[in-house]
Amino acid sequence: QVQMVESGGGSVQAGGSLRLSCVASGSIYSINDMGWYRQAPGKQRELVATFTSGGSTNYADAVKGRFTISRDNAKNTVYLQMNSLKPEDTAVYYCNAQIIWRWGLPQYDYWGQGTQVTVSS
Repeated sequence: QVQMVESGGGSVQAGGSLRLSCVASGSIYSINDMGWYRQAPGKQRELVATFTSGGSTNYADAVKGRFTISRDNAKNTVYLQMNSLKPEDTAVYYCNAQIIWRWGLPQYDYWGQGTQVTVSS
């Protein structure tokens, strides 16, 4: 069993900052990519940022220069620092991890429960 627990969402005014955290726990052998996605009302879930096991990062154009993804492998944790928030960043944010829970098995995708981020103008 693997659990992904997120924290750090909330409500802020435009221009403010929030930091999201997501911890993976349970039966984990290794973790490949970790990332953040978001889903606004009436829209499809979209990629926000990813952090590969090799140390590379990737950002959606809409958040480049404002959001920073980081990762603590010792703690199986991924973070998303969000600065200069805009009303269009309002969404439910989900963390994702590609986890191998036993040697020799393929990786599986795991998702957090989602955390609401609301940015008011």
